[in-house]
Amino acid sequence: MGDLNQATQENLAIIIEGIKAKLNMANTAVMRPEDFDLANYEDLLYLYNMVQKKANFSINEMTLIVEELGGMRKQG
Repeated sequence: MGDLNQATQENLAIIIEGIKAKLNMANTAVMRPEDFDLANYEDLLYLYNMVQKKANFSINEMTLIVEELGGMRKQG
């Protein structure tokens, strides 16, 4: 894995896929890397790092993370 501090489309894809994998998200079609803008990269990286540190998530945590991601998606 490269340096995730670099805001590139490739790293954005790694981050989104990593979050989806860690959360075991069933409906992953709603979260595609191309739905996110590099303008939100730092926030996504923060969320990714937070998610990677936890072993498991409560339903409330999952909901909050999904809502947070939803708020960062490109509008349109």
